Amino acid sequence: MIITAISGASGPILGIRLIEELLLSGEKVAGIVSDSSWQIIRHELSWEKKGPEPLKTFLKHRGVASSLENFQEYANTDFFSPAASGSSHFEAVVVMPCSMKTLSAISHGYADNLISRTCDVALKEGRKCILVPRETPLSVIHLENMLMAARSGIQIVPPSPGFYTLPETVEDILNFMVGKVLNLLGKKHNLFKAWGETSI
Repeated sequence: MIITAISGASGPILGIRLIEELLLSGEKVAGIVSDSSWQIIRHELSWEKKGPEPLKTFLKHRGVASSLENFQEYANTDFFSPAASGSSHFEAVVVMPCSMKTLSAISHGYADNLISRTCDVALKEGRKCILVPRETPLSVIHLENMLMAARSGIQIVPPSPGFYTLPETVEDILNFMVGKVLNLLGKKHNLFKAWGETSI
C-alpha cells in the first residue's frame, strides 16, 4: 500500500493526481488530507468537503470510481488507523504537496497528526518517505528542515517541471511531477517520456 498525504500547501491537485495514477495502475492506496488542505482544495479546485469520506467522494466526482475498491481514506486525526503503527506493512508514504509546517513537524519528529506520524513510522521502520515541498522562495529555516529530512533518509522532490518534455498544458506539467514521484516509488507510468526518448 502507498499512503498519499495532502497537506496544507498550494497544489493539492498534485497529490490527487498521484492517487489517481496509483489507483488506475492497480495499486492499493490510502489517502490522508489535512483540514487546511481542504480549505485550499475549495479555493483552487472549487470543491467543498462533504460526506464521511470526503476524499473518496471527490475522487468519484473526478471519475475514478471504478478504481476505488483499492482505496482507503483516513482522517488526519485518526491515530487508530493502521498507518499510525509500524505493525502495518505499507510500502511508502508520499506527502504531496508538503507544507512548511508539515515539513518542520516531520523533520523534528513532532508527530501530532496522522500525516506526520505516518512519516515517523516510515522512517523508524526503514520505509520509503517522499516529500514534495511547496513553497517559494525558501528561507534558511525551510532549507535546514529539508536538509534534516534528507539526512534522515527522506527523498525531497520539489515540484520543478522539466521543460525538456516540451509541456503544452498545465496537465503536462502535473503529469511530469507525478511521474517523477512514481519513478522514485518504482512504479511504471506513461506520463512523460524519459530523457533520450523525447524529440527535440
